[in-house]
Amino acid sequence: MDTKTRIIEIATKLFQQKGYIGVGLSEILKACNISKGSLYHHFPNGKEELLIACLQSLNEMITKDIENIFNQYPDTTEATKAMIDQLIVHFETEGEIAGYTFSSIVSEMASLSEPVRHACSLLYEKMQSIYTKKLVADGFSTEIAESLALTMVATVEGGMMLCLTQKSSSPLKTISQVLQNLLQAFHK
Repeated sequence: MDTKTRIIEIATKLFQQKGYIGVGLSEILKACNISKGSLYHHFPNGKEELLIACLQSLNEMITKDIENIFNQYPDTTEATKAMIDQLIVHFETEGEIAGYTFSSIVSEMASLSEPVRHACSLLYEKMQSIYTKKLVADGFSTEIAESLALTMVATVEGGMMLCLTQKSSSPLKTISQVLQNLLQAFHK
């Protein structure tokens, strides 16, 4: 693994655990075992540029996982259930689901820059796009598919945060069933 990739991987974990504001540059340098010069060589604009690289890396990883799951199932209901089941298993075996969400980072984004806000927005848009595409393939109109996709993103993201704060997978289990019922109700 090259230095830049290693920095992104370590910084992503730190940002997810402590948030952007909660992680100092010195903590990143120490965790990565690099000098300030090395960090600025790879990220000339500093911590914010590193955060954007972390968000882009998460975007690629999360959307790749979602696309893989959604391509394996014939309809959105089954794909959504499988995706949430995967999150539940990960939470129950690992005790966390930080790698599948960046809500802990996003929660403080309102006070940050436009480039950071935009990087966050791109992930949510990509997730919605995957869901919308599958819903349209299931026969939903584009308008309803887009509304349902937005609801799915908000519901799953919120469910992950509830699991983390409650230290229980129950919220995702409930959400899985509710989303299945919602999709079936709209499809009739």
